[in-house]
Amino acid sequence: MFKTLLTSMALVLMTSSAFAALKTENVEYKEGKAVLEGFLAYDDSVKSPRPAVVIIHQWMGLSENEKMRAQMLAEKGYVVLAADIYGKGIRPTSMEEAGKLAGQYKNDRKLFRARGMAAFNWLKKNKMVDPKHIVVIGYCFGGTGALEVGREGAPAAGFVSFHGGLSNPTPKDAKNFKGPVLIAHGALDKSVNPEVMPFMKEMDENKVDYEFISYSGAVHAFTQKDAGNDPSKGVAYNEKADKRSWELFMNFLNEVAPVTK
Repeated sequence: MFKTLLTSMALVLMTSSAFAALKTENVEYKEGKAVLEGFLAYDDSVKSPRPAVVIIHQWMGLSENEKMRAQMLAEKGYVVLAADIYGKGIRPTSMEEAGKLAGQYKNDRKLFRARGMAAFNWLKKNKMVDPKHIVVIGYCFGGTGALEVGREGAPAAGFVSFHGGLSNPTPKDAKNFKGPVLIAHGALDKSVNPEVMPFMKEMDENKVDYEFISYSGAVHAFTQKDAGNDPSKGVAYNEKADKRSWELFMNFLNEVAPVTK
């Protein structure tokens, strides 16, 4: 019994120690005069510089979903910044408000890129980060944002869009991509499907290294559990597509920005 008790205590201590190593904090940074508030996650038991990931949020702003993804990646050894595009304290409370905010940035790609680059540059300067191995990803609105950071010429190791918009008013800017691109797309995403062929043309004509994966049965927002489960509404969670796209992303990370133990 005493031996069993010691074993149980050891397991508790090991678990507590592992949990304590994962740190999260809100961080402020700027783009021009605008104050932005992101969410940083990392394993503080790692002392050497390591690969990093910038996550750009969907149209409702920085939410628990991006924070959850940040912690999942931090547990794998990455330093992760869930970025803030809208600004500190600016969080939509309705779809109507979110649509207006997202539209502001989609109609002003220069500003959109500047906000994404502010997050990238802040993370690049972090002493915990290996600046040559940063990957920029995004969800929905944020998927568009990740691609815009690439079109701006950010020296990132890769760029990933999960069910993001693919439109680009300046296709020639695709020549600025410094790293490979991964697109995880819902095959039944009616809002994005018209943009697919122009996007591929943009990538091909500019000789970008890209991979485009389309998930059958998936509509827009297929990784978002709060999107509901009715595909007929145009947005819905799809567990199979969510898991497959995450595995795809893990393979991509292992290729372009692997964590070495």
